[in-house]
Amino acid sequence: MLTHPVRNISVSIDCSAARVYRFVSDPRNLPQWATAFCKSVREEQGDWIISTPEGEVQIRFAAANELGVLDHVVMLAPGVEVHVPMRVITNGAGSEVLFTLFQLPSMSAAKFAEDAGLVERDLNTLKRVLEENAVA
Repeated sequence: MLTHPVRNISVSIDCSAARVYRFVSDPRNLPQWATAFCKSVREEQGDWIISTPEGEVQIRFAAANELGVLDHVVMLAPGVEVHVPMRVITNGAGSEVLFTLFQLPSMSAAKFAEDAGLVERDLNTLKRVLEENAVA
């Protein structure tokens, strides 16, 4: 079995898992916290289109659920999809957001490290946004 190098990145947030899930599962909130990836987002005929530093991509999210699953698929080009596992779980009175980053075969070690740093930055931005704002 062929596996890829992986990095699991997480952040603790002093907000309930339900609140974090509601915020993160709404694609319209991406530009507020996923700033390394998402410059803007729009819905087009039921699809979500994200403007990224590398151009536009389509993104499809897991169906709404009570388990905290925030998985999404990023369609980079026709037939080129990247599955991104993501979860929010209860951690005491707060929550933990977990993001799994895979190093794809075409990705250099340097690019993988850079992407991991960007994910960490975005998760810390998510933490700041949710902890500083009293969004219900």
